[in-house]
Amino acid sequence: MSGFGGFVLRRTLGTVITLFAISVIVYVVFYATPGNVAQITCGPRCSPAQVHQVAEQLRLGDPLYVRYGHFLQGLLTGQDYSTGTSVQHCPAPCLGLSYQTDQQVMRLILTKLPVSLSLVFGAMAVWLVLGVGTGVLSAWRRGRLSERVLTGLTLAGQATPVFVIGLILMIVVCGQLELLPFPQYVNLSDDPEQWAWNLVLPWLSLALVEAAAFARLTRSSMLETLAEDHIRTFRAYGVGERSVIGRHAVRGALAPIIALNANTFGSAVGGAVLTETLFGLPGIGQELVHAVNVVDLPVVVGMVLVIGFFVVIANAVADVLYAVADRRVVLA
Repeated sequence: MSGFGGFVLRRTLGTVITLFAISVIVYVVFYATPGNVAQITCGPRCSPAQVHQVAEQLRLGDPLYVRYGHFLQGLLTGQDYSTGTSVQHCPAPCLGLSYQTDQQVMRLILTKLPVSLSLVFGAMAVWLVLGVGTGVLSAWRRGRLSERVLTGLTLAGQATPVFVIGLILMIVVCGQLELLPFPQYVNLSDDPEQWAWNLVLPWLSLALVEAAAFARLTRSSMLETLAEDHIRTFRAYGVGERSVIGRHAVRGALAPIIALNANTFGSAVGGAVLTETLFGLPGIGQELVHAVNVVDLPVVVGMVLVIGFFVVIANAVADVLYAVADRRVVLA
């Protein structure tokens, strides 16, 4: 199979192989490390009987490849877990049970995931508008005072940590100006208006840092496109500057923007820990920090795999969109 369909098929196969490799690496890192895994998982206050029970649940007496086979089976077909008095079925994709709450890890992740996705999708819309818009304006006004001001603001945004931006926004917007209440997460299904208003500051905090990278990339890509021969030809034939910028230069800068957006989105799903912690958002980033603190390995492994899944899928989607924007990628 050749052409665009063949490219998508090859990219899908590569995505599946990558996800499988990530699952192997994550499992080995967390479950094949030196030391008493059962004791670490159970905690320092566990009795020998409790440690033995955890060791049986983890199947630590089996070879590593057998344990990984059970783990993979849970992902594909589900597993049954004994809770002492009953048997709990964990449907596929099963990531195990939390040793702190006996709650299914996938079910726990699904309760936290909408919060993180609300943060990341909203912030992505903001960083694309601010970043691409600033980059286009900087390239258009090259050499003028406005371009220097925008470049300075871009560098300042990229150098400022997200928690500093968040604190400043809360102090100024919520404390001094009293334009917004201090953020408190509200479910979208409960009150869409309050959901949006309470996420405005988290969106801005995360987006202002990421927008700086998009502004710099857009500016450099557009300046490179504007220096090409076909742009000079358009100008020589009297095509207006706004048309040259909007219809040709911006289109030439789309491919690298798509690639950067995919990487940024994937990493932001798991990397927005500071934003979630600062604003008290109960997302997967905050839950991952808690699981690490209490050494809840099934939750940590599940969270890492889900974050890796989003990173890989985002990059696969970016490659397909990249090929749509530039068909030369399909022929490469």
